[in-house]
Amino acid sequence: MENSKFFKKPSHVFLLAMLCCILWGSAAPFIKWGYQLFNIEGVPSILMFAGIRFALAGLLVILFGSFLQKKVLVAKKENIQGICTLALFQTAGQYFFYYIGLSHTSGVNGSIITGTSAFISLLVASLIFHYEKLTLRKTWGCFIGFLGILFMNMSGVSANFSFIGEGFVFMSQLCGAISAAFIKKFTQKQNAVLLSGYQFFLGGVLLIIIGYLMGGHITFEFNLGLLVLIHLALVSAIAYTIWGLLLSVNPVSKIGVYMCVTPIIGVILSSVVLHESNQAFQFSSLIALILVSLSVFLVNKETQTD
Repeated sequence: MENSKFFKKPSHVFLLAMLCCILWGSAAPFIKWGYQLFNIEGVPSILMFAGIRFALAGLLVILFGSFLQKKVLVAKKENIQGICTLALFQTAGQYFFYYIGLSHTSGVNGSIITGTSAFISLLVASLIFHYEKLTLRKTWGCFIGFLGILFMNMSGVSANFSFIGEGFVFMSQLCGAISAAFIKKFTQKQNAVLLSGYQFFLGGVLLIIIGYLMGGHITFEFNLGLLVLIHLALVSAIAYTIWGLLLSVNPVSKIGVYMCVTPIIGVILSSVVLHESNQAFQFSSLIALILVSLSVFLVNKETQTD
C-alpha cells in the first residue's frame, strides 16, 4: 500500500517518469556508439550485442530487487506466463526490431520515431486491451504523431524511408506498446521488479542464442565500449523497472505524456555523441520533433484533466 501511494504521488510520478525518459533518450545514440566501439557489423552480432545488454540488465534488476526486499527474488510457477510473455514482446521482439532498425537509420531519426511510443501505446491500450478511452483529442494527437514521422522521411532528413531502418524502429515501438499493456495486466497481482528482471534475462539469452546460431560474435576489451554496454544495461535495469512500477498503479496514458522528453534527449545526444548536429538541427528534423512531441502532449492532456 505504501509503495502504491509513493508511485501515485504526482511529484514522484513526474520525477521518476522524467528520469526514465532521459535514460531512454540516451539509448539510441549510445547503441550506435556501441556499434562503432565494438566494430559490430551484420545482424547476428547486433543481436548478440542486444542480448548481452539485456541479460546483464536482468541480472542487475534481480540483484538490486533482492537487496531492496532483503530476500532473493525467485520466479515461481505463477510468474512463468508473465515472464515469457514480456520476454517475447518487451525484450526479444522489441529489441530484435530496434537494434536492427537503428543500424540502418540515424540516431536522430531513431530517437524521433521512439518518441511515438506514447500514442502507439494509447492505440494498443484502447483498441486491443480496452484499458483506455480513445477520444477525438487523442485521435488528433495520434494523427499528428504519424504526420511527424511522415514529414521526417519525406523532407530529406533521410533519403528514403527504409522498412529495415525506420520501419523496424517503428515495429519495435509497436512491440513495446503491447508489452506496456501486458505489464499493466501482470503487475496487478505480481511483483513488477521480479517480472522485469527475469523477462530481461530470458529475452536477452534468447537474443544471444539467435545471434550466435546466425554466426555472430563480440570481442570484449576493457575500454570505452565496455562502459557504454554497462550504461545501456543500467538504462534498461533502472528505467524499465521504474516504468513498470509506475504502470502498475497508474493509467497507461497518464505517465505517457512524459515520453515527449525521450526524442528531445535522443536528438541532443545524437548530435553530441554521434556528431549528427547537421541533421539534428535541420529545420525538417526540428519540425518532426515538434510534431511528435505535440502528439504525445495531445494524447495525454485529456487524461490529466479527466
